[in-house]
Amino acid sequence: MGMPVEILLVEDNEGDIRLTTEAFKEGKISNRLYVVRDGVEALEFLNRKGSYAQAIRPDIILLDLNLPRKDGREVLTDIKNHAQLKRIPVVILTTSKAEQDILRAYDLHANCYITKPVDLEEFLTVVRTIEEFWLTIVKLPGDE
Repeated sequence: MGMPVEILLVEDNEGDIRLTTEAFKEGKISNRLYVVRDGVEALEFLNRKGSYAQAIRPDIILLDLNLPRKDGREVLTDIKNHAQLKRIPVVILTTSKAEQDILRAYDLHANCYITKPVDLEEFLTVVRTIEEFWLTIVKLPGDE
């Protein structure tokens, strides 16, 4: 086992936060999940601003699109326009099935787009699959 994988979850829905946390807890990979609840906080965390001055650089970001204060599309744009942050894989995890959201996310260089299932078991399966694929199979860029 190497270093734990650092995951940043950007999500404002308490139920989804709880489910994602549970799914990662049961996971086989040692990971640390950090949660921020809106787009402004997400960027403060990633840029180590304010109360997040000591924040780690996550290995992967799970990003909801519909967030308060600054939506996920803006957050994604800021991440992918940033010299260092742009290398961090961003997984869009959202309720939106809208074609224009999917296309726009990929246009903004999201690494993948996943629609949140409404069903509890399916949601847990999706999170476990994200964990399995992104945390075990994919080679993540190291922090420079």
